[in-house]
Amino acid sequence: MKVLLNSVSMQKKSDPIIEVKGLGKKVRDATGELTILDGIEFSVAPASSVAIVGASGSGKSTLLGLLAGLDTATSGSVRLLGHDMSQLDEDARAALRSAHVGFVFQSFQLMPHLSALENVMLPLELAGGITSRDAAERARDLLVRVGLASRTAHYPRLLSGGEQQRVALARAFVTRPAILFADEPTGSLDAATGHAVIDLMFEMNLASGATLVLVTHDGELARRCDTTLTIDSGHLV
Repeated sequence: MKVLLNSVSMQKKSDPIIEVKGLGKKVRDATGELTILDGIEFSVAPASSVAIVGASGSGKSTLLGLLAGLDTATSGSVRLLGHDMSQLDEDARAALRSAHVGFVFQSFQLMPHLSALENVMLPLELAGGITSRDAAERARDLLVRVGLASRTAHYPRLLSGGEQQRVALARAFVTRPAILFADEPTGSLDAATGHAVIDLMFEMNLASGATLVLVTHDGELARRCDTTLTIDSGHLV
C-alpha cells in the first residue's frame, strides 16, 4: 500500500489530476437497465476548480462518486492522481482517498457522538502516522481558522448548520488533500450562511493549492470556478 500512496508524488505537475475517458454507469431497476451516465470525457488540471452542474437526477452526484472511487463505473475509466480507479480494489481506493482526498457534503456528515475537535481529528487518526497531540493541534488550528475557536468542545447537535459545515470544511482540509470534492456544500444552508461558507471554502482551497471539484445547483457558485461541466440526462453537454 505504501508504494501506491507514494507513487502519487511521481505525477508530473503538467499531468491532469483527474482524467475521465468514455465513462458510463448503468444500473438495473424494476423496468430493466437504466443509463445514468454515458460517454463522459474530460480532464482536470491540478490546483484548478471545476463545477459540475445540471438538473436533479442528471447524474451529477453519481459522477462525483465515480471520480472519488466511492462507486465503480460500468464502462470507461477514471484516473485519479495518476491511478486507474478500476484497477484498485476497495481498500486501495479507500487508502488513496484517506491520504489525498477531502470531502464536504450537503448533510455535513459529522459524527454526532464526537465533539467538533474530535470530528476534525478523525481523518488524521484514521490515516495514522501522527500522534494524538499533533492531530489535536492541527485540528484546533483549523477550527480557529474557520472561526470556531470557542466551539471546539461542542457536539454537532449544539451547532448551527453553518457551524457544522465549517467543522466539515476543517475536517476536509485537515489532511492537506490534493483534491477536495464538495457535493452541494450549501444545499442545507440559508443564502447568507451559504455565501459565507463558500467564501471560506474558496479561500482555504486557494491557500492549500488543492484541486476543487464541486456539484452544485447554484449558478453563481459555479461561475466562481475555473471550469463548468454541465450534465444533461447522463451526458456531458
